[in-house]
Amino acid sequence: MSPPLFWVDEVPRVGGEVVVAGNEGRHAVTVTRLGVGEQLLVGDGRGSVADCAVEAIRSKDTLVARAHGYTFIDRPRPTVTVIQALPKGERSELAVDLATEAGADRIVPWQSARCVARWTGKADKGIAKWKAAASAAAKQSRRPWIPDIGELATTTDVRAICAEVAADDGVVAVLHEDGAVPLRSLPLARASQIALVVGPEGGLDDAEIADLTALGATSVVLGPQVLRTSAAAAVALGAIGVLTDRWER
Repeated sequence: MSPPLFWVDEVPRVGGEVVVAGNEGRHAVTVTRLGVGEQLLVGDGRGSVADCAVEAIRSKDTLVARAHGYTFIDRPRPTVTVIQALPKGERSELAVDLATEAGADRIVPWQSARCVARWTGKADKGIAKWKAAASAAAKQSRRPWIPDIGELATTTDVRAICAEVAADDGVVAVLHEDGAVPLRSLPLARASQIALVVGPEGGLDDAEIADLTALGATSVVLGPQVLRTSAAAAVALGAIGVLTDRWER
């Protein structure tokens, strides 16, 4: 089993010392109960990770460790942006959690036409929850990168993102139970980048699908089951990991 990962502002190089404090330190000392001599990973969420050993426990929320290994891991290619229509209730953070564990590089919250959830006047709070969910999921899954969480997008914003990806020789896949083709039929391995568009519980509006496909997106189906909006991106990311070089490590 790999050592637990904790976030720090600055990842030390080999021989360097690092202090893990605050919420991360409390989790390391009080929850994980790390002791002197035990191994841990520290990362900055931007690709840098150091293998460390605990040298001292200073308090219930602070430990000191020394690095004996350092690695920088680039983002996998092609990068994947998940455009996630707002799920309702607890499924909102669950969608972010699952997409993060499956490898999303960027997650954009979208106020689509059929969204039951509404972030009007409280987008900052929703985005903060998504960022916290992404950070926790990346740490749990030992990811060197925390996915970027975008600002709340309108349909106009989503059109712009999809048009940009398509113009860059990327692939835009609109996940839909009545999709025209299976995901595996798209040229994923040759794509410069990939955008996955996921609708809300009530599904995407026909006008939204027509609008995005006119910009170069393809309406695709993942399989025989109808997936919840919170799980769809993670399932698609798993398929992309196998169909491209993203999971080659």
